[in-house]
Amino acid sequence: MSTRSPGTPRISVITPLFNCLDLTRAMVEGLRRSIPRRIAYEIILVDDGSTDGTRNWLATLGEPFRIVLNERNLGFGAATNRGAAVARGRILALLNNDLVLGRGWLDPMLSALESLGPRVGFVGNIQVNAATREVDHAGIYFNRKCKPEHDRREPSLVSRVFGPIREAPAVTGACVLVRADAWRRFGGFDEAFVNGCEDVDLCLRMRDAGFINAVALRSRVLHHVSASPGRKLHDEENTRRLFLRWREQIAHIGSRRWTWRQYRGILDDPRRIEDPSEAMRVALYMIHVRYLPPVDAMAAMNEVIDGELAHWRNLISD
Repeated sequence: MSTRSPGTPRISVITPLFNCLDLTRAMVEGLRRSIPRRIAYEIILVDDGSTDGTRNWLATLGEPFRIVLNERNLGFGAATNRGAAVARGRILALLNNDLVLGRGWLDPMLSALESLGPRVGFVGNIQVNAATREVDHAGIYFNRKCKPEHDRREPSLVSRVFGPIREAPAVTGACVLVRADAWRRFGGFDEAFVNGCEDVDLCLRMRDAGFINAVALRSRVLHHVSASPGRKLHDEENTRRLFLRWREQIAHIGSRRWTWRQYRGILDDPRRIEDPSEAMRVALYMIHVRYLPPVDAMAAMNEVIDGELAHWRNLISD
């Protein structure tokens, strides 16, 4: 491990590396240019078995870098955990090595972290696909198959100006801030997940304990999406593990989108209302006055989850 920078940093940046040296060097250069001078920080780079010259480059770095070398490839979750274990900052910034960082990305995330108070979980941001220049991430939701999916809607100017912090069930771990004490309280990433869903799992653990995950809409970075080798190899088994652990919460989260799809026609044609009291309950649920989702929504979500679990059982038996 390299030498430590003097003093206690406010922020510990943690970035796992697995090859892609050119992207790593560009990200680090952008990172150092974009962190405001008033902020004390350290950069912890965890090499996860690179074979492309990354380790030779790491050996040339001094302060404020700290280097962790894994003897073999452990995967994103384990590599991040190893970096967090040696971090000294009050705030952890988890950054992928394939980000393109410009000025202004950090302060909106720090503001969101402070605004949400002691029950804040992960704070993410808007991530734009570096190749297409289209939004790739504005939070994570659960789609019609109850699988986690990136919200790719461009936030409106109104929301960025008047509501710059948007709560979300989960955010991607590619670019997030989290308080170090919260990270330690929840034990970091579950290493049973292999390069996928470990961020969603941790968000759901925090959410289940009453913490708030959010997106800082005024923070924007470019992302070379899924540039790391082997990023998508374990998607199905990761999602299955997520379902088995969080079935009820996933059904509950997914029911809101399902309810909106089923009942939005009522807004266009009130004559479709058959039970005014049920319509009122749905309306109160949609505006977050009622907590419990409609029974038919939960039934639909559980039916979808049962179908996906049966699909995975067939795959395993085959």
